[in-house]
Amino acid sequence: MRSIVYSLALSRLAQSVLAGEPSRPRGVGPDHAKFYKSTDHFTCISNPSITFSPSQINDDYCDCPDGSDEPGTSACSFLSDLSPSYASDPSSDNVSRAIALPGFYCKNKGHQPSFVPFLSVNDGVCDYDLCCDGSDEWAHVGGVKCEDRCKEIGKEWRKNDEQRKKSLGAASRKRKDLVAEAGRLRKQVEDRIQSLETEIQGSVLKVQSLETALADAERQERGKVGKSSGKASKIGSLIQTAKDRIEELRESLIELREQRDTGKSRLAELEGILSTFQAEYNPNFNDEGVKRAVRSWEEYAARDRPSIGNDAQDRDLDEIGKPDSETGVINWSDWEEGEESDVDVLYKIEEYLPVAVRGWVDQRLRDVRILLVENGIIAATPASGEESKTLTDARDALRAARDSESNLRTELTGHKDDLGKDYGLNDVFRALKGRCISKDSGEYNYELCWLEKTTQKSKKGGSHTGMGNFVRMDSVTVNDDLPPDGKGLGSGVRVALRYENGQHCWNGPNRSTLVVLACAEQDEVWKITEEEKCVYRMEVGTPAVCDMNGKGEDGGTRDEL
Repeated sequence: MRSIVYSLALSRLAQSVLAGEPSRPRGVGPDHAKFYKSTDHFTCISNPSITFSPSQINDDYCDCPDGSDEPGTSACSFLSDLSPSYASDPSSDNVSRAIALPGFYCKNKGHQPSFVPFLSVNDGVCDYDLCCDGSDEWAHVGGVKCEDRCKEIGKEWRKNDEQRKKSLGAASRKRKDLVAEAGRLRKQVEDRIQSLETEIQGSVLKVQSLETALADAERQERGKVGKSSGKASKIGSLIQTAKDRIEELRESLIELREQRDTGKSRLAELEGILSTFQAEYNPNFNDEGVKRAVRSWEEYAARDRPSIGNDAQDRDLDEIGKPDSETGVINWSDWEEGEESDVDVLYKIEEYLPVAVRGWVDQRLRDVRILLVENGIIAATPASGEESKTLTDARDALRAARDSESNLRTELTGHKDDLGKDYGLNDVFRALKGRCISKDSGEYNYELCWLEKTTQKSKKGGSHTGMGNFVRMDSVTVNDDLPPDGKGLGSGVRVALRYENGQHCWNGPNRSTLVVLACAEQDEVWKITEEEKCVYRMEVGTPAVCDMNGKGEDGGTRDEL
């Protein structure tokens, strides 16, 4: 079958037939009939200076430099702009030698008229895909006679064409649904942006309030009156230090014992493995490394090894590991609780005041102390290593509020960036983002996730291979034959998605994928090819690109046979 298809509009052909045009030379289409009306002479279409008798038309000899005198034969099929001068134009190098006609015209009654390349005229092959009436083999070369099959082919074509039109109609309706869904999703993003901006304003005010609260708490903390350190406080500190130290030693002992037990277990397991290895290895196998390992194990096993721990030691360790509150060896409460000193009583002076006056006096005393500390008159209370719960809570609340504000601002930036991204005409690909489709192709499954990534998955298991991450939308020009089922790119400008920076290819570049899209009723991967090493091309059908320019995709070129 031929890959070049020349199609004419049915409406123009119908007009030509109804107009009752005079008989045309074989192979001349209605658009070029005007050049063959004269019965006195014929003028070459692209070279008006060259004329000759109409009897030389279709005489199987190329007289015109542009081949227009042989519309019904293959005599001029060799012509091009690079063809040399010959007898018909010996004196001029400025004549056009490009073939003037689109091909041999087949009427194809009952189907669509079309042109056949001149090289295919009378070549002994019935080109039913282009010339279903068989008129291109009028000379019956080699006894070949091509019957007229236009009625059957036309009927089948019209049936398929009707199905394609129905499918394209359904695809157009699905695209409208996608556009509506994309609009809804965009509105959600816009509403979320407004909500975030309001939340951020509230969060800013909350942070400012908590900063003020923390400053007040720190000021109050500095205003606390500390007890003077005397003999009792030193003893108390010593007791607390001893208690903490003993607890640390107890925890270290428990941890060290756990490590010892783990080591004993691993050592026993390793010795068991080596014993099995010694008993089962083949001494006749000449491997010096294995023999050295066996000898080393035998020497190790023959040595006396000290025992690691015993039941008596373990019982002692169990007893030592118990808390003091369980053993009764030291009762820390006897040492921590003491009689209240005169100084302690002095610090509780507020308890002797009436309730109505107590709070007022306490606050005034604190304010005076803070004023003296801030002006350097007296020293602040030395840090005890722990801050009050009020100050800790204020600090934690401020930290949480700042984290929340930061998260809100990050989310806002992400949504604003999303609104600025290219999601295609009418934002239609926003509705597809994140959805995935796949195709079984030989030993691999190929997966396309819209606006995210492309992946190659082996059926034999193992890890997946990243073929690229979405980078941008693009457009490419294609010129492919459209298969009868319509699952192809056709010809014209097509929307494309570029996926780059995939998994690195051994001794090559990072993998990348060009996804070329065409109108279809369903999201479907049609074809995957590797155009060069680790550079892939996917042909994909989707309703998202239907009606991009008002007719199908780019003027309806995909509806051609």
